[in-house]
Amino acid sequence: MTLNDVWFALFILIIAGYLILDGFDMGVGILLLPLARDDVERRTFLNSIGPVWDGNEVWLVLGGGVLFAVFPLAYASLFSGMYSAFMLVLVVMILRTVALEFRSKEEDPRWRSAWDAVFGLSSLGLAFMLGIAFGNVVAGLPVDANGNISTGLIGLLTPFALLVGATTVAMFAMHGGIYLVLKTEGELHDRIERLVPRVMVVFVVLNTLVVIGMLLFEQDITKRYLADVWPVIFPAAALLAVVGAWWMLRRGDPFRAFLLSSATIGLLLVSGGVGLYPNLIISTIAPAYSLTIDNAAAAQNTLVVALVIALIGMPFVLLYTAGVYWIFRGKTVVDTHGY
Repeated sequence: MTLNDVWFALFILIIAGYLILDGFDMGVGILLLPLARDDVERRTFLNSIGPVWDGNEVWLVLGGGVLFAVFPLAYASLFSGMYSAFMLVLVVMILRTVALEFRSKEEDPRWRSAWDAVFGLSSLGLAFMLGIAFGNVVAGLPVDANGNISTGLIGLLTPFALLVGATTVAMFAMHGGIYLVLKTEGELHDRIERLVPRVMVVFVVLNTLVVIGMLLFEQDITKRYLADVWPVIFPAAALLAVVGAWWMLRRGDPFRAFLLSSATIGLLLVSGGVGLYPNLIISTIAPAYSLTIDNAAAAQNTLVVALVIALIGMPFVLLYTAGVYWIFRGKTVVDTHGY
């Protein structure tokens, strides 16, 4: 195993951390408009993620930093070739943050409802666009011999990418719903608890369609699964995890259901990473133009220095994350503080 392999694995784990942590607060936003019926319930939703949502996004910064420092050619290709798409993602992330912070600055119900709508729609949009991005990475992009990606925003909206986007929305809604079951009580808790199993069914159906689509049309990422048996353990474990999450909800154990939902997201991303390896970006123009962990990596001394920094810094990130969740454990309370 080389340093390139180690960094590929670490990058997948960091992105998995982001999707697990920021995924549930995106899911809370997705469920906000259809489920919360009044200002108290909307504040319950927002207060449940209020202490942790900004810390969750640290993992996205870490992932971007790894791509920039360790695989700079892949970073340059993605951010230059998909500039418009990334700017749209940035706009949605800004709107989501602004909505969360602004909504409680005024007592006017119309003011609050407007910002709640912005938060809900931007959460939905961000989840959908992240899914589209992943769908395009899985399917491959038109990378030429110079590492340039020649596609526009419309070119990214393929049927497969749109299907992955819809699946991501359902996955985060499931994840956020389980988190809300853990954090709420009373009639709101019961209403969410009745909805989550239906969302889980939608997610499983959509994810099954994604797998079928990959087997039929995306041979580059599925050939490893067709050639070897052992990688199948990751998607199989993801399926078992989502079934286990459903079972734990039935047993009235939302904490273990949330852990299993987190495992589902992580295992699905690892499944994609196993299929991609050793590629970072598959070229649909010619396989020789694909950006891999070898031809897109920085110099070896850079990989060593970055690994040392990561080994020093990551424990602090993990301690901070664990500390925040421990301090703000328990049911969400709505009072004069918070959102």
